[in-house]
Amino acid sequence: MPHPKEKKRRLEKEEDAAVTTEENDDNLTSTIDSLGTDVFAHIFGFLPPKDIMRARLNNKMRLAATITIVPVADFCVDSELKYNGMAAMASALPNLQHISLRSLGCFQIRNIKYNDGEDPDVQEAVRTANWTTLDIGIISSFRRLRSLEIDEGAPLNGRYNFLFNFPLLKILRIEGSSFDSKLINLKCDLGMLSGVPMLEVFSCSDKLGDCLTGNINSLRVLKGTLEEVEIYDCHEIQGNFMDLADFPRLKELHLEDTAVTGDIREIGEKDFLALEYLVLPDGVYGGKGYEFQNISDAADVAKAVYSIKKQRPSLLLEDWYGRLSSHSPDWYDDWFERAPLHICLVEAGSRLGYRWESENGHSCEVIWLDPEPERESDYNEYIEQLDHIEKRVYFRGFFEPPTEEEYNMLYCFVRRS
Repeated sequence: MPHPKEKKRRLEKEEDAAVTTEENDDNLTSTIDSLGTDVFAHIFGFLPPKDIMRARLNNKMRLAATITIVPVADFCVDSELKYNGMAAMASALPNLQHISLRSLGCFQIRNIKYNDGEDPDVQEAVRTANWTTLDIGIISSFRRLRSLEIDEGAPLNGRYNFLFNFPLLKILRIEGSSFDSKLINLKCDLGMLSGVPMLEVFSCSDKLGDCLTGNINSLRVLKGTLEEVEIYDCHEIQGNFMDLADFPRLKELHLEDTAVTGDIREIGEKDFLALEYLVLPDGVYGGKGYEFQNISDAADVAKAVYSIKKQRPSLLLEDWYGRLSSHSPDWYDDWFERAPLHICLVEAGSRLGYRWESENGHSCEVIWLDPEPERESDYNEYIEQLDHIEKRVYFRGFFEPPTEEEYNMLYCFVRRS
């Protein structure tokens, strides 16, 4: 049993500790109360959105949150609960900088969609007429938005001009439907991008090809800001790619599977000065997948692409190839996909050339457009890469596709051997 005096001393210590803690709490509260709204806003600027919402303990903190420049963090609206969070942030945290709109959930108890926009798809509007509707218009409250992503699953239907009206927006990405036409029915036009004058990155892919329309000439309003343009699988996009040639900051241009036209032979030394990555559609002379009518046309096409590579050695022409048209008198059917009816660029060290090859990689001999490099330069690297290239040559002695008769004879000989 403890001594009465020891018990008394212990109780006194506990009372002193409690008083000290209370005094510290009072001091902390007093210190917090003395901080200004701007100080809280500065502190909140280091926190993610969810933590800022939790930290709004009093009126001063709530006011500070409304003026906080929220750090760029991925706020993904992918459920009704997240939508409610976005709705709360519209007034509590209006300076949110990034929002991703995605599917509102495949396993919801009820069907949910956003309100229809202008000119909605009628069939889709009828199908979803009895669904619970959420007001997507609240997103326009975030006037300092820097990044907006719209995923294929976002239940949108029609044209929403306010989605393209953010004065500080720098990144806009739209991922269209890839397998189900009912996932997204968003309608937009390149002309709508005039509402995002600070845009640096624009990306839109739509496997169905009808989400985005317009002429790439409309992008000229963003001449001074655009750095990346990725528009692919958008079959309604038209225009001439050379309309973007004088964009001083454009580093990436990807227009695959669009209706854009042009001629890469028109690219001059003062065009596309910042360009590092280029993919043009097959409607452009020299574009990826460009079709020529005769085997004899391949040399001119390859040399046109070659001249661009020599002019800009660091320019990446990702997976470039040309192909013989199926309407060509030189074309023949090949069930085994071994006929070398495509051309592609070949690089060994600093040496460039092209060759004919099949879809599964069976190739002819390389037609070199550069001489061998000097032995004192990158010769060892060249020899190593050349050896790898030579191992892929299937049609030895052929610098262009064999005729159909020659091909059949070669194939029969290989099968017998």
